[in-house]
Amino acid sequence: MFTCKTTNMHEDFCALTHALDLELNARYGKEQALYDKHNVIDPIETALIGYEEDIPVACGCFKKIDETTVEIKRMFVQPAHRRRGFSSRILGELEAWASELGFCEARLETGKGQPEAIALYAKMGYAVIPNYGPYVGMENSVCMRKALRS
Repeated sequence: MFTCKTTNMHEDFCALTHALDLELNARYGKEQALYDKHNVIDPIETALIGYEEDIPVACGCFKKIDETTVEIKRMFVQPAHRRRGFSSRILGELEAWASELGFCEARLETGKGQPEAIALYAKMGYAVIPNYGPYVGMENSVCMRKALRS
């Protein structure tokens, strides 16, 4: 896999996140509508797309929360390409990129119905924290954080 730094407006990123939205709606049904507004991100310059043989198979991005913290968003790997290390690689590259830009903490939110995502983040050094920001009071949310290397 090779990765490409891009924006969240790139057509391949948009296609991958559309597939992510379809999967989330299949997993969570009507409950997903409560989260959809948090998955719409203003245009940002900090997105990654992972390609295998020129086919977009994975993505992720981050957005600035404050001067020291980013939020990891829109992590996704096409089902046929899972369990091959793509998500770890995308996440690691996002963390390195955020660190290079001077950020020292990454946060994220995932759902209780995504145990594979929770396991990935725990494996990558994230710890569960109280729900933050828009996820406060949302019982299906699992929020996590990790200190980034400076």
